[in-house]
Amino acid sequence: MANIGVLIETTDDNEVKKANFGVITAAGEGEGNEIFALVINSDAEACKEVVQEYGVQKVIEVSSDGADLSSSPGLQAMALAEAVKNFDIKVLFGLTSAQGKDLLARVGAILNVPMVLDCIGVNLNENTATKFHFAGKTYAKVRVTGDLWICGIRPNAIDARTSSCEAEVISWQAGVQDSGRMKVTEIKKGETGQTDLSEADIIISGGNAMGSEENFKILYDCAEVMGAAVGGSRSAVDNGFAPHSMQVGQTGKTVSPKLYIACGISGAIQHFAGMKTSKVIAAINKDPEAPIFNKCDYGLVGDLFEVVPALTEAIKRG
Repeated sequence: MANIGVLIETTDDNEVKKANFGVITAAGEGEGNEIFALVINSDAEACKEVVQEYGVQKVIEVSSDGADLSSSPGLQAMALAEAVKNFDIKVLFGLTSAQGKDLLARVGAILNVPMVLDCIGVNLNENTATKFHFAGKTYAKVRVTGDLWICGIRPNAIDARTSSCEAEVISWQAGVQDSGRMKVTEIKKGETGQTDLSEADIIISGGNAMGSEENFKILYDCAEVMGAAVGGSRSAVDNGFAPHSMQVGQTGKTVSPKLYIACGISGAIQHFAGMKTSKVIAAINKDPEAPIFNKCDYGLVGDLFEVVPALTEAIKRG
């Protein structure tokens, strides 16, 4: 039996992000292990009501009298590292999100332990993690040695399973002190205001065939009625049609939505590597020979400027 930690990410409204549930499920794969949810700058009691439905037994509210943890990711990492040692955690899980990659890497450096990110599977009995290799062409199973390691799970890559229990909330103070060398005073979000691509259940993306930034409006209109996020291929981003924060692919965001709709995207391997773990892939392209049609579950040969607005209207009609 071992103690397994999960770094919980929350929204600005203090809601637990849905992508955490798959991570908790991965953390619960080991037989007889106890799951600790580590919470920083959030209401632990509110988090408890949600995460205990997925098998979390203890919710640790990490804070510090000597530092404002919200002001610095460095301080958060030091507090997390102390919590990992204090509660004798053997594996620390988290999301391979922007926040997760930052904090998990810092904690790994502080503790000097191995780390595997962007995993799509894990076996705690064997201490192995599975991830894509060589731009998504193959799988790699990484075996980790040592008493402690860190595992970042690709958002939405592992289906969440409920395993209801009654969790205990523990308030714990880290002994970190603020050096004052760095402080985050403000976080400015992108102008789109949409859900982060890595956490979205539905994504509709446009390629170079969109032709202009203005033409992306048809994707935003469709995304609004579908409750989706909007992405773009590298060529669309390179041509200025969409910001880099919307780029899906090997050099952009790696996503695993329930539904991915590729509009005017040829299907280059670099793009496919970033979205191949989508549960369902649909493609719209007027070129019947486009490689994307060999990789999708559903394909429609047609003009996206006719198909997407028609789809939007059909969804509105219900």
